[in-house]
Amino acid sequence: MKDSQGQILYVGKAKNLKNRVQSYFRDSTNHSPKIKKLVKHLRDFDFILTDTEFEAFMLECQLIKSIKPLYNRMMKSPQSFIYISISLTGNHRKIDIAFNPIENDGKIYFGPFTSRRNVERALRGFKECFKLNCSNPNGTNSACLNYSLGSCLGRCLGGPAEQQYNDILDRFIGFLKGTDMSILEDMNQMMLNASENFDFEAASAYRDHIQTVSSLLRKEKVIEFTEGNHNIVAIERLTDATINLFLIKRTAILFTHSYAAGNNTEKIKTNILAYFKKNEANAAGNVSIHEIDAAHIIYRYLHSGSCSYLLIPENWLESENHSTLDLALEDLLNSPQHLQPPILNE
Repeated sequence: MKDSQGQILYVGKAKNLKNRVQSYFRDSTNHSPKIKKLVKHLRDFDFILTDTEFEAFMLECQLIKSIKPLYNRMMKSPQSFIYISISLTGNHRKIDIAFNPIENDGKIYFGPFTSRRNVERALRGFKECFKLNCSNPNGTNSACLNYSLGSCLGRCLGGPAEQQYNDILDRFIGFLKGTDMSILEDMNQMMLNASENFDFEAASAYRDHIQTVSSLLRKEKVIEFTEGNHNIVAIERLTDATINLFLIKRTAILFTHSYAAGNNTEKIKTNILAYFKKNEANAAGNVSIHEIDAAHIIYRYLHSGSCSYLLIPENWLESENHSTLDLALEDLLNSPQHLQPPILNE
């Protein structure tokens, strides 16, 4: 959608473009202020036709990332994903949650997580166990209320407690990186001590805190899958006579092409060897904030039932294993999903 100057205001997708566009001009009383403002400035449209919904989702994602239209930013929920942020420097370091990580801002971020509730419970349990709930953290050298209640280790008083607080944060960073489990070991010891003192209520609370904090190490399935940096072959039947091939690496579509249904094993193998070998140096690693949307689109597509897919191990790309690759591709092309084209809802 464009304004009178040709500036792109918004990028969207639809199975039925006519209905989607008309919806912006119907029942305007029910529209949000952002939609009303968009319609007021709207003067022109461009459209791009794709063969599949998956291509539409990926194209929309790529265009929004490259163009950054104003109304896509305004309408995007800032709470789609959540991160844990920990400041690395300063006298009064903080641990908090964030929705939009900022590079080089003096903080380290962990995530993304999809459940704000789970992250908040984990941080609350961590802070309670290690007495990090200071209600006056600005170093005025006077005890806060939480200190008198026993839930602050005395950071508000400055001195050794400040260093103790920072040491705990550093250990928590190590825990979130997976390199230091001493945080969990200490929490387990707290639970055992409470149990030995017959304080079963406290022991139960420590057990719950251990579970919520441990959950921070369990990655979302989509993140774990993306970090695997797989070579992915996906095939979707467009019609009785046509199939569409996608070669995907991490969060990028390397190649897409339509073929007549039939024996296409050799053609597909040729492209697999060309494109995956070309991109074999792509580094695996943590999923960046810039990859998240594409990662979710690809993961949902592969598990939607709209396609059949195959993960190609690196050793299958070697010449001595091409027969294994051939057999796997034949199985993929003959998979049940391709006996009938998918039924699309209008």
